[in-house]
Amino acid sequence: MSKRPSIGFAKFAAVEKGTAIVLVAAEGKTAAEAESIVGQALLSRIIGVSDFKGKLAATLSTVAPSTELESLVLVGTGDPAKLKADDWLKIGGAAFSKLGKAKDVSVILALQASEISAENAAEFALGMLLRAYTFDKYKTKKGKNDDEAKESKSAASITIHVADPQAAKKAFSDVEAIAAGVTLARDLVNEPANILGPVEFAERVEELKKLDVKVEILSEKDMKKLGMGSLLGVAQGSVRPARLAIMEWHGGKGKDKPIAFVGKGVTFDSGGISIKPAAGMDEMKGDMGGAAAVTGLMHALASRKAKVNAVGIIGLVENMVNGDAQRPGDIVTSMSGQTIEVLNTDAEGRLVLADALYYCNDRFNPKFMVNLATLTGAIMVALGVYRAGLFSNDDTLATQLFDAGEATGEKLWRMPLGDEYDKLIDTKNADMKNIGGRHGGAIIAAQFLERFVGDTPWAHLDVAGTAMGSPATEYSQSWASGFGVRLLDRLVRDNFEG
Repeated sequence: MSKRPSIGFAKFAAVEKGTAIVLVAAEGKTAAEAESIVGQALLSRIIGVSDFKGKLAATLSTVAPSTELESLVLVGTGDPAKLKADDWLKIGGAAFSKLGKAKDVSVILALQASEISAENAAEFALGMLLRAYTFDKYKTKKGKNDDEAKESKSAASITIHVADPQAAKKAFSDVEAIAAGVTLARDLVNEPANILGPVEFAERVEELKKLDVKVEILSEKDMKKLGMGSLLGVAQGSVRPARLAIMEWHGGKGKDKPIAFVGKGVTFDSGGISIKPAAGMDEMKGDMGGAAAVTGLMHALASRKAKVNAVGIIGLVENMVNGDAQRPGDIVTSMSGQTIEVLNTDAEGRLVLADALYYCNDRFNPKFMVNLATLTGAIMVALGVYRAGLFSNDDTLATQLFDAGEATGEKLWRMPLGDEYDKLIDTKNADMKNIGGRHGGAIIAAQFLERFVGDTPWAHLDVAGTAMGSPATEYSQSWASGFGVRLLDRLVRDNFEG
């Protein structure tokens, strides 16, 4: 695992050693602060010779540009007037990617005729932290040919020079909590399934007790007593027992209803008897990306002492094949009392969420529920891998989620629900079946989930294309992106903290 860089903030001051990072706006413009510290003539010469135009997240590195500095890194910002929070993450991530073996790094965070806010500085720092992440704990030898070997793996000491260091430090304290939550989510998704099964995942959740999160783990026996036949049916083909993990953070007023987040935690999905093709099945270790995001979110909320009451619930199972495995055509009874005809054992995530959602609603009576799940390949056919699917029975909640996605870069797109889709899961043999026809698979899956939420405001995020194997960005080079942690933290911060 990579070592996390140490990040601090200071007033603009002379840089006498190490590596300096300078922002360059569109058309090659640099700030007076940078020109004063590094030298106007030097910057002008480097930019002029290289024809560096300062496009967003573009970089240029030079070695030993002066006797005082070991190296200089220029990072483009594009048009400063058009920068968003997500852009600052990109700039920070791009800057970190060029540090190499640098130990002492100074960032002159200034733009010509534009003051950078404390929040922008914190987002820049978050971009550096997220780019620093690697998952290499199982590599005994790290060769020169590794793609990641070219980037900094050292615990660099980074000082970010800003106009108001105290304000930046305050903003960064929350950002560090978010970074820790994203890191936890990435670690969970990246772990191989032989290491991280339902029991082991539940043990990782219990570590949140150190942050004053109340944690309760339900065993198979507990769930059987509750009538969770839908969830347990998925788990019955595995020798690894299922778990339901409940996390509670009490940061708001005692009488306030909690907000709730529910995650699909299939630690490995073989497809069951409706077995998946061999190609790509190894990636099904990441079929618990929704549960990982909920866990990372609860870590972030507790770490930054969020002023809200929040509940996180994750259903943890392994979907495997043995003599006890669930068969196509089986009928199970969910905790809600509704019966389900299982026509395809690879449509298992919705079966897990059915009981988890109903349990959450029945026990906690939350203000709203948001569930996350790597649920369908169909959502990737519809949206590709750049946005997650958003389904909701509540326009206000849907708008709040969409706006949070636009602000963080963890983007969503709302998809339809309706009676015409709902009737596609009716069956003569039970109250419903777990699949519909060939078309509209992501919608049908969401329609299935809606039958277990009652009148509570609810949203379903299908993160199949964004939680794992999503395109690399300036601040995420990991197979597991940690998608959902920053999005939901922003949802809470903007709308629900008292």
